[in-house]
Amino acid sequence: MTEHVPQSWKPLDADALLVAQAIAKALPVPVRELGAQVARELLASSPSDRPLTPLDQVDTVTVPTRSGELRARLYRPEGSPATGPRPALMYLHGGGFVLGTLDGVDEVCRAIAARSGWAVLSPEYRLAPEHPYPAAVEDSLDTLAWLRGSAPDWGVDPDLIAVGGDSAGGNLAAALCLHLRDHGLPLPVSQVLVYPPVDDRFSTPSWTRFADAPLLTTADAHWLWEQYIGPGRTDGVDQYAAPMKAASLRGLPPALVLTAEVDPLRDDAEAYADRLRHDGVPTTAVRHSGVFHGFFTEVGVFSQTDAAIDDVVRHLRGVTAARAASTS
Repeated sequence: MTEHVPQSWKPLDADALLVAQAIAKALPVPVRELGAQVARELLASSPSDRPLTPLDQVDTVTVPTRSGELRARLYRPEGSPATGPRPALMYLHGGGFVLGTLDGVDEVCRAIAARSGWAVLSPEYRLAPEHPYPAAVEDSLDTLAWLRGSAPDWGVDPDLIAVGGDSAGGNLAAALCLHLRDHGLPLPVSQVLVYPPVDDRFSTPSWTRFADAPLLTTADAHWLWEQYIGPGRTDGVDQYAAPMKAASLRGLPPALVLTAEVDPLRDDAEAYADRLRHDGVPTTAVRHSGVFHGFFTEVGVFSQTDAAIDDVVRHLRGVTAARAASTS
């Protein structure tokens, strides 16, 4: 191979390297230079006529929120659960709070639902910069409240709802858990955080080591964060924007934290997992080697994606097994 490969790309496996090179060719300039609208157009995913995981029960639903209605997709696996209403995962898509669509996570939501037996709800929360923080957090809170309230209509157990997401969606899932704990509201049974941005200091070693990583560079991450919190903001943000700022993580739901080896966000996410453990939260952290930020939702593209989805499925099944044991 004669193409120059950045030093930070050296750990990538063969699949990931090919995808990284394809992304570099498809994006002529960095996302921060494209701007939100052009980046959305270039990176938008198209719905597949033949999804890799067919499901008969995929419903488009309308969720009422404090700011109006938003659209969501509800994925339900085949058949009826043998033990009553099924558990559900509210899954929040990534995209740096600026990008991302329901279509972009369609395949991964289908795969999680089919393999785990859980229903999966994927909401289309408001995006920055048009709707900066805390719009996405508010939408996430309102969607979870709606899911709890309407759970019987969809065959879902309101007491067995987890939250999760990748990248920005992981941040929102973590923020959601903190907000509910702090306000004395019912907590999800678990949180699934896939390479979540949790700190606004950008100071851990991976921000420098993988500054020119594929898909998400350190400079682009800074730009996306500025769009989310609002340009020129100098007064700092609270723990619901940057969960690492929470004084304590004690009392939060059990967590699964997945990271990618070649990712500026890696060290922050793993430090958050360490803090969860330190504060007494049962936490499993898995780093997937040879891949970069964004791999989790690329079903059928990265070999590691399948393994990461299996991590999530095992975790969710563990949640249901623990609940069954506690009530028997």
